Amino acid sequence: MPFIEKSVPLSPSAKDIVLSSLEKDQLASRKQPIARRKLKTIEVVVLWSLRVYLIFMMAVVLYQIWSAGH
Repeated sequence: MPFIEKSVPLSPSAKDIVLSSLEKDQLASRKQPIARRKLKTIEVVVLWSLRVYLIFMMAVVLYQIWSAGH
């Protein structure tokens, strides 16, 4: 296990320099998790309606492809 030093507080400008020099995978490990947002009832209804519409439209497209083949 590598030696881990205590974190030293950085000034905002030094923090920006450090974050801009990190590679993509290093930056991802520094991000803080964000809690899921509790959706309102209307938002849940809209999202489920879009899911149902998507499934319906996929069925329509598949039927059109199938009927064009016959």
